[in-house]
Amino acid sequence: MSQTQSMGGQALLQVRNLRVEFPTRRGTLVALDDVSFDIHPGEVLGVVGESGAGKSMTGAAIIGLLEPPGRIAGGEIRLAGRRIDDLPYEELRRIRGRQIGAIFQDPLTTLNPLYTVGDQLVETITTHLPLNPAEARRRAVEWLEMVGIPAAAQRVDSYPHEFSGGMRQRVVIALALCAEPKLVVADEPTTALDVSIQAQVIALLKTLAREKGTAMMLVTHDMGVIAETADRVAVMYAGRVIEIGAVRDVVKHAAHPYSAGLMGSIPPISHRVERLEQIDGSMPRLSSIPPGCPYNPRCPRVFDRCRVERPELLPAKANRAACWLYAPGEEGRLHG
Repeated sequence: MSQTQSMGGQALLQVRNLRVEFPTRRGTLVALDDVSFDIHPGEVLGVVGESGAGKSMTGAAIIGLLEPPGRIAGGEIRLAGRRIDDLPYEELRRIRGRQIGAIFQDPLTTLNPLYTVGDQLVETITTHLPLNPAEARRRAVEWLEMVGIPAAAQRVDSYPHEFSGGMRQRVVIALALCAEPKLVVADEPTTALDVSIQAQVIALLKTLAREKGTAMMLVTHDMGVIAETADRVAVMYAGRVIEIGAVRDVVKHAAHPYSAGLMGSIPPISHRVERLEQIDGSMPRLSSIPPGCPYNPRCPRVFDRCRVERPELLPAKANRAACWLYAPGEEGRLHG
């Protein structure tokens, strides 16, 4: 059964039991372990967690841009019902441009400094949509206006270096969306931007998801961005999804002790607190993920079962959490 029934209808993106491995001389490292989730048309799924949790890796696996020697070793990825993780590179590249848009943290990795932004937009549009160059140029100007580039008709002939960092990121968003993809994978799209531009970019992504019916996977470590933008959130830890649910439920009533620690580390606006929560220790390296629940060495609620047996996602409050506190027979520990 799908993890999200609230949106209704067929999920656009279905990730099932995804496993990504990195073979090394010392053995195989498991970077993603049994990751599953859905995203529906018009829905924004936020993916959060500390650095090294596997957020960006999940996005790269979906887009088909895993860095070698990383490889998908198990599970499957379906886009609009069609399996895409086992396609030949060229076929996946065509799908990536037309049906999947990608927004990366650093706009300079996406934009070619030798071509005007208009040339790059026109090329993308004519490659994927049945428009001639003149129509594509008009569409390019419209997209630049839509993402908030002032005097777009003039700026369309500017080069990337002639834009500020925030404006470049807007161009990248236009480039990702101009072929009208069904799915957008946005990896830390606002990290390099100042706060006022962040808010505008977030509002833009949200509007496009709603108006165009685009499904969006928003990867970030910023819970503020998630709370503002996403419909649901998946919390990742050590290559696994450890909690998934509606944003308000995860933010206000986190079920997994790790999610609760993440939420407790955010300063509340409504009242003053003397001390924020902190999570002791750090995430384990891929070469030393402990048996049982990977969070058990840092968990304040740990008990014997956590150290030996790995929990699956279980119904927990309004969410689903990979935590033995929610296993049948363990209810007493929740209130202990």
